[in-house]
Formats: sequence, structure tokens, C-alpha cells
Amino acid sequence: MPLTRPARLRGALRAMSFRTRIAAAFATLFVLAGVVLLAFVVVLARYGTAQQVQGIDLVRGTGGPTGAAPYATTSPLRPTTPAGPATAGRTGNAGGGAEPDGIAVQLVDRTVTAVQNAALQQMLLWSGVGLVLITLLASFVGWWLAGRALRPVIAVTDTARRISEQNLHERLALTGPDDELHKLADTFDIMLDRLEKAFDSQRRFVSNASHELRTPLAAQRTSLQVGLADPLPDGLAEVREDLLSVNREAEQLIDSLLLLARSDRGLQQTEQVELSTLAGQLVEGLGPAARARDVSVTLTVHQLLRVEGDPVLLCQLLTNLLDNALRYNRPGGTVTVHLTERVLTVANTGGTVAQEQVADLFEPFRRLGQDRIGSTGHGLGLSIARSIAEAHGADITADPGPDGGLTVAVTFRAT
Repeated sequence: MPLTRPARLRGALRAMSFRTRIAAAFATLFVLAGVVLLAFVVVLARYGTAQQVQGIDLVRGTGGPTGAAPYATTSPLRPTTPAGPATAGRTGNAGGGAEPDGIAVQLVDRTVTAVQNAALQQMLLWSGVGLVLITLLASFVGWWLAGRALRPVIAVTDTARRISEQNLHERLALTGPDDELHKLADTFDIMLDRLEKAFDSQRRFVSNASHELRTPLAAQRTSLQVGLADPLPDGLAEVREDLLSVNREAEQLIDSLLLLARSDRGLQQTEQVELSTLAGQLVEGLGPAARARDVSVTLTVHQLLRVEGDPVLLCQLLTNLLDNALRYNRPGGTVTVHLTERVLTVANTGGTVAQEQVADLFEPFRRLGQDRIGSTGHGLGLSIARSIAEAHGADITADPGPDGGLTVAVTFRAT
């Protein structure tokens, strides 16, 4: 259904920037005010000149030896016309006769009307030219004033777009008069204060809780290894292995939480890391586990990928992506690693993942599908990978594969 003209006009107005709309409104109001003023002046000018014309009186002249016309007006307007009614009148009175009164009045009326119309036309023409020029000037002034008025709002927008978890300490600290925009900036700074405190509290809790849990787990593992040392009665050896396996998984979970807290804090020290070489080493070390799962792993390096970052975190990023691709695969499946100048891609085969479920995979402790629920792991692999990628200023995305599985791409920004 085609849009009506008002709907198209509203759509065009919405497409304009706020500054442009302010300048356009300023110019439109000026034009409307100018047109109303111009119409008011024209109406009054026409009415005033009409009143003046009605007040002009014809005064009878005394005549004279010079043969001047016996009638003259108080106005000097008396056009010289070619042979016509007036000339004919004079010709008919060559002996010094008088010109008819009606013809003299008609000449005066025509002359005054012509002068009045010409004056109004010139006034309309030059008033219109002046209105256009002043409207352009008003539009420029409106654009400039709108820019100055919106400058604090632009500062708030730029700061909000720039601030992330790593630089929540930044503030607007807007100066100037204590007006509505200043109060908006102060409210934004207060909100940033609360966010910074909330993030710091969360990071401290995860870090402290992880450290506190490592000690009892280590003591528990030692007790199991010592208290249930060989020789053991029948059945206890299997129980010991199960307890040690649970203990190791708990320690891995704690290590993952510590790594997540570390990546959330941002990068402390960075150096040049060759991801191509690092990926080759990790893929080679993944060989035994891949063969055990009957999964083939291939690495393709189109161009060396060097990244400025933390080598430990970047190694963990690659490890998590490879481990995730291998863990949630199928027998006879594949894991493919591609590296280009700025992009690292890890793709695998496996179960079908719906597009609307992909975003949930990056949340902590989230695993989708029957295969993922039944698999080992804690659902922290992709969430840690995302945290590490964001700490390095990279973008991480995931898309379902055409034949199942997932394709994860990490795009690093140019340095």
C-alpha cells in the first residue's frame, strides 16, 4: 500500500537529524512570519494609496494667454499622450477652448492607478528577494544555534558510545550554566558511578570467591589421595576415582571463573602475539583428543595474524574455541581453523543450532541441545572467549553452520 503524502512527509522529517529539524523549523517560522508581515504591509499600502487617490481634487485653472489647459490637478501627474481622445479634444478647441472635464479625470485616474500598481509590484518583488535572502541567513543562524545548543547532548552521546566495562571511570564533567543539559550530564555521571561500583563489586566477588574455593578443593584432593591410597578394598578404588574426577572438575570451574574475572578487568600488559604460530601449536597438541573422538582438525593460514595483547589470554581464547569445537562435535566430523589478516575463524560440524539460540551460548553456564546438556564442561568456554575478545577490542560472532555445528569468528581491529 503506497504511503500518503502526509505519511511520506513524516517519514522524511524522521529521517532528518534533530539539528536539521531545529534549523528547518526556525527557517519555516521566519518565512511564515515574513509572508504574514509582507501581506499586511501590501494590504495597508494598497488601502492607504486608495484613500490618498480619493482625496486628490481637480482644481479649475484660470487659463492664460499662453493657452494652457483650463483644468489642472493638484498632482503633477499629467502624461503626454499621442493623438487620442485628449488630443482630439484639444484639436476641437483650437481657438483656446477647454478640455472636457471627464477626459481629464480619466487621465488622472489611469496615471495614479498605474503608478500605484507599479509601486506595489516593485515592493512585492524586492520584498520577496529580501525575504529569501534573510531566510537563508536565518537558516544558517538556526543551524549554528542548534549546534551550540546540542553540543552538550553530542558530548553525552559520544561518551556513552565510547564507555565500556574497561573505561567506566570516564566522566562528562560538563561545565557551563546550571541548566537542563547540565543536569542531564550530571545525572549521566551519577549513573556511571553506580555502574562502576557494581562492576567492581562483581569482579571482586568472583575473584575472591574463586581464590577462597581453591584452598578447600586442594585440601580435599590431598585427603582423597592420601586417605584412599592403595591398597584399597574392592569397590573403593572406583569411588576414589569418581571423587578425584569431581574434584578436578571443580578446580577447572574455579580456574575458569578466575580467568573470566581476569579478562573482565582488562589488559594490564600487552605484547605482540603471533596467533598463526600459536594456533599451529594448539592444533598440533589437539591431535590425540581429536583422534579419540574421530574428528579431523585442519588449519589454514591465509595471512599471518599478529595481535597486540596478553599472550596468556589469547592462548586461552584459542584453546576455548578449539575445545568447544571439538567437544560439541560428532564422530567423523571436522574442525576447521582459518586465519586471515584480521580474522580468526573456528568452524565445526555437529548438531543443529537455531539462529535465535546463538546469543545464549555466550552467556555463562549456558549449553543448548541434548548433546550439549549431556556433555562435560561448565558452559563457560564461549563466555570466556567473548570476555577475552572484548578485552582485546575484538568482535566475536557466531553463526550456525549450513550442515550443523557452529562457526565462530573473532575480528581484531587494526592497530
